[in-house]
Amino acid sequence: MAEIKLVVACALIDIDGRVLLQQRPEGKQHAGLWEFPGGKVDAGETTNDAIIRELKEELNIDVTAACLAPLCFSTIDSEINTSNLGLEIIHLLMPLFICRRWHGMVQPMLGQNLKWVQAKKLKNYPMPPADIPFIPNLIDILP
Repeated sequence: MAEIKLVVACALIDIDGRVLLQQRPEGKQHAGLWEFPGGKVDAGETTNDAIIRELKEELNIDVTAACLAPLCFSTIDSEINTSNLGLEIIHLLMPLFICRRWHGMVQPMLGQNLKWVQAKKLKNYPMPPADIPFIPNLIDILP
């Protein structure tokens, strides 16, 4: 049985109804692909705590739990490269939150490229498999 890995993602939505994408840096799995900001849920963290922490670390913005709304989730089996064991299969579970309010200016704290994209154009950006299922839901709720 594959290990279940809980990660979180957030669709930040600006005043014009565009969604923020960030490009995965070189040296990481899925390098060069576009994704929604987010990351791993650490031991003892709630999903809200994790996305608030990740948005601060990745984009230098402050978000409160009251400004997060769960939209949907994706689940896939994924191969990860472990340093000593080679490839390992994990079952990835990733909820997507939407957020329309935050404090601070969005800044790429990890050197990643950022792009604000209209929902109907999200499918034009190559994404990791776990992010792709979110696109139809975002198209449904955004202009």
